Amino acid sequence: MNPGPPTAPADTPTTPAGREVAPRHATRLRWLVVVVVALLVTLAVRGFLVQSFYVPSASMQPTLQPGDRIMVTRVGAVHRGDVVVFDGSTTFAAGGSTGPAPTGLVTKVVSGVASLLSVQTHESDYVKRVVGVAGDHVVCCDAQGALHVNGVAVHEPYLYPGDKPSDLTFDVTVPAGHIWVMGDHRSDSADSRAHLGDPGGGMVRLDDVIGRAALVYWPLGRTATLSSPGELAGIPAAQGQR
Repeated sequence: MNPGPPTAPADTPTTPAGREVAPRHATRLRWLVVVVVALLVTLAVRGFLVQSFYVPSASMQPTLQPGDRIMVTRVGAVHRGDVVVFDGSTTFAAGGSTGPAPTGLVTKVVSGVASLLSVQTHESDYVKRVVGVAGDHVVCCDAQGALHVNGVAVHEPYLYPGDKPSDLTFDVTVPAGHIWVMGDHRSDSADSRAHLGDPGGGMVRLDDVIGRAALVYWPLGRTATLSSPGELAGIPAAQGQR
């Protein structure tokens, strides 16, 4: 007596045409892997290119308000007038005990997750406006109380209403690889001026800049893009720096 045709294993479902199909749990597993990989790639890209920050203080009013959430781009050159976020652990934070910014892919992905949730992972992160770049001669104030950059008096429409350009006089030249930063709420901002007597003279290293603030995305009523004001961006470079 001839045996009948072979049958498919009991745990392998078949289609009406006899083709084997993958078990449901295998299909679900593949989809789970795809979703996890996509999430990791997204967070890795965010960790390297884009990051979210929560603004805790009034030092950048009226441009930024306490409670604003901003999107920061981590690529591109830093220009005069940009609003930047930087790690001040080596220059601004007392004692510099908070440590360096995160390095390594895994650490940056974890930092990206925290950033997505607007969790500050480093208390030494600061947001300020770039007033001077390498080679700039920044002076305040003249007889009319104006800030000068490379000999040009700067009209600063972004200042907090009623604030002077600075209550503290200074005359600095920004060294290579550094920037001079100030808050828009000058009377309520511990910026480069507050660290003139510290090592580095209040200058922020370009290596410590996390990125440029490009967008206020929350609260929705304050959604706006951030750009460099022409009053600062249009000033010619200092002689010898062109």
